[in-house]
Amino acid sequence: MRGFTLIELLIVVAIIGILAALLIPNALEAIQKAKQKSAMKEIMTVSTGAVDYITDHGDFSAIALAGPIQSGGAFMNAISSFYIKVVPTEDPWNTPYYGYTGTSVADLITGASGTIAPGNDDFAMMSYGRGGVSGGGIDATAYTASTPTAGLYNV
Repeated sequence: MRGFTLIELLIVVAIIGILAALLIPNALEAIQKAKQKSAMKEIMTVSTGAVDYITDHGDFSAIALAGPIQSGGAFMNAISSFYIKVVPTEDPWNTPYYGYTGTSVADLITGASGTIAPGNDDFAMMSYGRGGVSGGGIDATAYTASTPTAGLYNV
């Protein structure tokens, strides 16, 4: 008779199971890294549009933003047609991108008054990432000229 024995089929299934157990975690990690890179690229695109806007207009007073980037908002309307063709509003994990312009940047920075005084031409863009929660603010009280990255956290 021609065909496969039960033992041969079990060996093939076991080999496929072992390969899947080895490859799936690596594939999932690669997907998350790709999403992170995509989010970083989109934040950079929005930031470039914001820099171009500030170069032309001098400050963000006409398009104040302190929260999610939303369709129809002043910030979105100001940069979407001329500076960026399509402004992303959601990151790859389907949570909104957040933006802060002008003096509202101080909302992100603990102890900003006296240490860092954000002006009308400052901005910050961020994504909460896969977890969808804030990773913590920036602690400006830890900043010194000799340790400029103190108070920040690594991505």
